[in-house]
Amino acid sequence: MGKGHPTAARAFVDNRERAHWHDTALWFVREKRDRQAGSLPEWELLRETASSIKRHAQSQLADYLLQFEHEATANGAVVHWANTTSELNEIVTELLQSVDATDVVKSKSMLTEECHLNEHLAEEGIDVVDTDLGERIVQMRNERPSHIVLPAIHTKKEEVGELFHEQLGTEKGATDPQYLTEAARQHLREKFLNADAAITGVNFAIAETGGIVVCTNEGNADIGVSLPKMHIACMGLEKLIPKLSDLSVFTRLLARSATGQSITTYTSHFHKPRRGGELHIVILNNGRTELRAEPEIRDALHCIRCGACMNTCPVYRRSGGHSYNTTVPGPIGSVLNPSMDPKEHNSLPFACSLCGSCSDVCPVQIPLHHQLLTIRHSVKEAGGLAGSKRLSMRLASMVFKRPWLYKLTAGLGKCAVRLTPRFIKYSRLNVWGKGRELPPTPRGSFRKWYDKNGGSGGR
Repeated sequence: MGKGHPTAARAFVDNRERAHWHDTALWFVREKRDRQAGSLPEWELLRETASSIKRHAQSQLADYLLQFEHEATANGAVVHWANTTSELNEIVTELLQSVDATDVVKSKSMLTEECHLNEHLAEEGIDVVDTDLGERIVQMRNERPSHIVLPAIHTKKEEVGELFHEQLGTEKGATDPQYLTEAARQHLREKFLNADAAITGVNFAIAETGGIVVCTNEGNADIGVSLPKMHIACMGLEKLIPKLSDLSVFTRLLARSATGQSITTYTSHFHKPRRGGELHIVILNNGRTELRAEPEIRDALHCIRCGACMNTCPVYRRSGGHSYNTTVPGPIGSVLNPSMDPKEHNSLPFACSLCGSCSDVCPVQIPLHHQLLTIRHSVKEAGGLAGSKRLSMRLASMVFKRPWLYKLTAGLGKCAVRLTPRFIKYSRLNVWGKGRELPPTPRGSFRKWYDKNGGSGGR
């Protein structure tokens, strides 16, 4: 069992400068998203339409999956089915071994991160290079991505400069982003030219046409699949949408929600293998159909992996993505992961203030904070809630049910806050106070104001 979120977040939170910088950087992206959303009068209609399309696709998932397989096969692609991550890894390995591939380039794919595909292929003697710049940075640092769209957002340019100096031979102390990006481009160009096969993720799969769509800002997926003869696309079954005409709804939402752009730089459609080549599409389940069977949280499968919920979440922004110990962190990760493995990830639903900001920005209207509340209840029923939390909630319930006791404790609490010296309030014994500051206590209570002004009819 991995570390809980509070423990894993401690090192990130203790570095206040980094935590503040991380918070500011992500809020900057959130503000860009808001400006883009505000520029479209039909923004809320797009969100409602996208949610309806996803809900319809999920309601007839089996039919659309079979339609997609039929159309993709007619196009010349080969469709493979994987129920577990190990099955997907074995399918990909066998495909690569069939063409004696030892050097593979891969575009950003959170699904292959979910499957730990890179590590599996390395054990088989196959070298995989992530070609998205952020993904390549974290791969060179032997880290996992900390964000699904901005995988190296936790890393400063000074750290990237040092990394590139050590591994790519750039000038020592260089921090200019353009210089470092050019060094990465030259490094990756060699990898592209020598690749035996390419692996990509899938942003959308279209049942009507059997085609897949990959969205990138760097064009790395396009160049990666253009040179080798084998292209392997890995997708979760939830990426399916019914019709080609549905795609425009999602492309208008995706980039605006993810990075505050009006459109992704490259939106690439793949239908057939290149001449003389092979196109393989591997569709993964890995608990998705079980999640689909849960009425209160099945809408989490609507996620288009834009990362907007992470950019707005006050907990994620201040604790960093690695504190979640999952492939998909943040609010959506705090729903998906405990749903699939409640014992391993029982702390994640509580890494949330229930402010509802994630639900407000979600482009497909997933009610994330309601789902997190539902999963908290499930964790508690399964005995995954710490005894200290259960006791504190019982005490709070006892107080809130008795007005006289609530009035008494409120008065005593106010006096205690005023009279207790600061060094005691924020000592090592008070874990809650380590990252929080109590507000000043008001002179009068709401109850006194209410009584003075004659109750509900007073002014």
